[in-house]
Amino acid sequence: MQSFSLAGKTVLLTGGAGLYGTQIAIACAQAGGSVYVTSRDESRLEAIEEKFRQEGCTVHALQFDQENLSSIAAIRDKLEEREGKCDVLINNAVARTMSHYNDSLESFARSMAVNATGLFEITRVIGDWMAEKGSGSIINIGSIQGMVGPDPTLYEGLPLNGLVPDYFFHKGGMVNFTRFIASYYGARQVRCNCISPGGFQTEKNLPEFVHRYNDRTMLGRMAKSDDIWGPIVFLASDASQYVTGTNLPVDGGYTAK
Repeated sequence: MQSFSLAGKTVLLTGGAGLYGTQIAIACAQAGGSVYVTSRDESRLEAIEEKFRQEGCTVHALQFDQENLSSIAAIRDKLEEREGKCDVLINNAVARTMSHYNDSLESFARSMAVNATGLFEITRVIGDWMAEKGSGSIINIGSIQGMVGPDPTLYEGLPLNGLVPDYFFHKGGMVNFTRFIASYYGARQVRCNCISPGGFQTEKNLPEFVHRYNDRTMLGRMAKSDDIWGPIVFLASDASQYVTGTNLPVDGGYTAK
């Protein structure tokens, strides 16, 4: 169906070099979008673009620091110069500044600077631009950890810690922020939705953790690399033109229990 195509659409994906970010960028590029990913480290931009070329995709990389408000303003100007518009904003950038509950307040504040204040400002800057043009899709990348509390039994006896408070704090807030943005921009035909992925299967995952996690999902497995492709393209494209304010779990049924 042509409505699922992203041909002619400009996509800005913040934090596009990580596990889910890479898959999101590939999906949008394969759907025909003109895709821009971001990195805080300007020296990595060429390497990021080359990584996507090796995947058979043309993806552009721009320097962007979500903790820096002037960088947020600059990314809009860069897209204005190159494309003249932004049709899709995918908020995927995240700062993992805390490792356990008793970390310093400074590490919590740093997390909020990126994951709350920075998220709000990039959404406002690009959302206002979309609203001026009368269309756009904003997709927030949440997490099942923004929907349910942590399960300590997943980590018992393993050198892992899933009890990191800031992540649950800002991912939970992201779900209702999605509804706010959908309401705020709705009359100007800018949509906002959230995708909340579950655990991602990688070679680094400990076998015992994978076994425990799989037992807690309805499909009996962790997410594969391409499981997020369809939901992303759907929400970015005109196929979802009457969908806004939703949170879509992509978690194999983990949160449906």
